[in-house]
Amino acid sequence: MSEPLDPDMFADCAPVAAPMRIGDKWTAKIITCLRSGPRRFSELQAPLRGITPKVLTESLRALERDGMITRTAYPEIPPRVEYELTPLGHTLFEPMAAQCAWNREHLPELLAAREAHESTAG
Repeated sequence: MSEPLDPDMFADCAPVAAPMRIGDKWTAKIITCLRSGPRRFSELQAPLRGITPKVLTESLRALERDGMITRTAYPEIPPRVEYELTPLGHTLFEPMAAQCAWNREHLPELLAAREAHESTAG
């Protein structure tokens, strides 16, 4: 028999506070696009094929709110806005690399488990 889980075990890991939620399609991609330096909105849209302007705007606002990126508006005509990673945002590359390593190592197992589940469920 296993020991009961301590309800406070994950107190410091509240999912509502997490900047990178599991399954978030765009956050890691946006951060990766900003790795080499500041970019404008349109410069982010190009490599993020499939993202709508609304979703990109919402994602950038959430990243800015969480202190991962800065938004700088320049008083030019036409207006120019750039997004750039903060020092805090740069710290995400290590856990992102760990996640990628886990995916490379365990993807065959994950796909096999899904396939087994599908064959028994359906």
